[in-house]
Amino acid sequence: MDDDGRYEQRVVWAVVDTGIGPLLLAATREGLVNVVFHATDEVRDKALSRLASRLGSEPVEEPGSPLLAEAIRQFEAYFAGERRFFELPLDWSLISGFNREVLRELATTVSFGTVVGYGDLAGRVGQPGAAQAVGMAMGANPLPVVVPCHRVVESGGGIGGFGGGLETKRRLLALEGVLPEPLF
Repeated sequence: MDDDGRYEQRVVWAVVDTGIGPLLLAATREGLVNVVFHATDEVRDKALSRLASRLGSEPVEEPGSPLLAEAIRQFEAYFAGERRFFELPLDWSLISGFNREVLRELATTVSFGTVVGYGDLAGRVGQPGAAQAVGMAMGANPLPVVVPCHRVVESGGGIGGFGGGLETKRRLLALEGVLPEPLF
């Protein structure tokens, strides 16, 4: 508790090595709050600064934290091909409005090994014609992989964009059996 008797926001983080490179995982008491691709020192430092600003608390590196332990275990199992879905509490505080609505719909209805079109996802949240806005929501996703924005593709069969890079999206879709494994 702080001096005024309120509970301080606690943010812990760790970097996990995966088949798509290092991921920064950050959690609060509410749950996993952020997943960041390509967590090199520079990317990590920017992400932690952004988290501190948004959440009002300086993130603390604590890979052994109980707040992160299950998330780390599930990510390791997912990338080892032993887990098809995540069962984690999520802290949605970094996203709101339409973006949150779209991401919640994605998280609950688009399962491992399947894909959905941007326009189809827009229709599912009652906003047909908002495919471009869905694309923006995917780009704003603070919880990629767990909230599987890599499963959202173009209706014409194209892979679409991806904040973690197209090669990362291809690798995630290959891991889930949607695309063939890269030859090299």
